[in-house]
Amino acid sequence: MQKRIWTASTVFSLSRVFLTVPIAYCLILDFPGHRWWAVGLILLAVATDFIDGYLARRFHQVTEFGKIIDPLADKFAVGIVAIILWWLGQLPLWFLLVVLVRDILIFAGGMYIRKTKNIVVQSNLPGKIAVNAIGLVIFLTILQIPMLETFRLVMIWLSLAFMAFSFANYTQRLFIGRNVAKVQNDGSV
Repeated sequence: MQKRIWTASTVFSLSRVFLTVPIAYCLILDFPGHRWWAVGLILLAVATDFIDGYLARRFHQVTEFGKIIDPLADKFAVGIVAIILWWLGQLPLWFLLVVLVRDILIFAGGMYIRKTKNIVVQSNLPGKIAVNAIGLVIFLTILQIPMLETFRLVMIWLSLAFMAFSFANYTQRLFIGRNVAKVQNDGSV
């Protein structure tokens, strides 16, 4: 595992954070094709998520910083877009609160474990499924295709189930200490 912070994979992770600005612009302002621009930028952000993981594994650029910034970038981007969609009246407040509270608790728990036990809790499959389900809800909400409204509502409820399962999984991992990576004693992150 590398000790350095700046790698191509971490730059791709951080690009998701920066992509939230033009995505927000496209969602908030009403101009021709603004929703399709937002969708295109979100697809670009999704691509960066796949690219950063591929680069980290392929070129052995897995870093402790990357293990933190990758899921944090996902949480930030999803949270900001969800807040904007709620503000625009397109997502229910209760759904937004569940997304935000879950992510804040997972992040706070991870930072607590990092500080007290010098362990970085990595994202795992249930968490990735939950984030992708939330992303699909956001995607369908932005598209606003009447034919897909029932599917969007089903996905809201499915994403809640995925969030609950992944939160329970993270909680179990935090308290039992399974599937976590120890950070080097030199304090590098």
